[in-house]
Amino acid sequence: MNDRIEALNALFPETPVGRRGFMAGSLCAGFAASVVPTGALLAQTITTSAQGLRAEAVIIPMADGREVPGYLAAPRTFHRTPIVLVVQEIFGVHEHIRDVCRRLAQAGYCAIAPELFFRQGDPSRMASAAEIVQTLVPRVTDAQVLSDLDATVAFGRANGGDDTRLAITGFCWGGRIAWLYAAHQPDVKAAVAWYGRLTGVSNAANPVHPYDITSRIHGPVLGLYGGADQGIPVDTVEEMKRRLAQGSAAARASEFMVYPDAPHAFHADYRPSYRKDAAQDAWTRALAWLRRHGVA
Repeated sequence: MNDRIEALNALFPETPVGRRGFMAGSLCAGFAASVVPTGALLAQTITTSAQGLRAEAVIIPMADGREVPGYLAAPRTFHRTPIVLVVQEIFGVHEHIRDVCRRLAQAGYCAIAPELFFRQGDPSRMASAAEIVQTLVPRVTDAQVLSDLDATVAFGRANGGDDTRLAITGFCWGGRIAWLYAAHQPDVKAAVAWYGRLTGVSNAANPVHPYDITSRIHGPVLGLYGGADQGIPVDTVEEMKRRLAQGSAAARASEFMVYPDAPHAFHADYRPSYRKDAAQDAWTRALAWLRRHGVA
């Protein structure tokens, strides 16, 4: 790991120490401070082995000339392996997102999670989710995120991934992005959106929402939602179903699974919101969805 940090310092000799520290921290981070403030993990927290994998921090070149840290996990000897983009929660690419990448790699995928908040700051060091939402998230534009994901696909292709078998999955903030990317990138074969918001206030940073893009969806989306999610009412899911039925062919092929008693973030095993039965069933459905749509 020290070698990677030294490489970062060589790559960014004019970058302020604080920014270099963020990049180094991104490579070394555990769980986000705002969700595991004492460092004490719940007994339910899943840790997926990296045995047999290439699982490592990476530096991803972006279209604007910047380089952004990320995490890649894939079978150790992978070649022309299907690519799955993994889009973070608001907490960044902390250990839970890395573990999701390793789970996908153990299933045979090249999973890549870029630090999509890198330009704006380091969410892993912020004290609360409210601080992240108020000070960081509003400055991250959808245009930047979609461009960075395109660059991440190019990075995956250059490193042995097969972008003709491309999928995306995302959680919470990233669940919304999964919907948007399925409408942005024609090469997406399938998407899995975990409890991502479907509608909201439009502004310069977020001009459209999943409600608005159903006519443009290229790859069918599996929406995994909690019926007890206080932030995403079930009636918004029902409205999204109606809009999908009137959308593109891929939109019409999209599906939802709503777990009646599950709250928001029911897959986040490092948080009290975790619901084991729903999370395990949803994960099985997610992998089956990828295979069903040719990402295998």
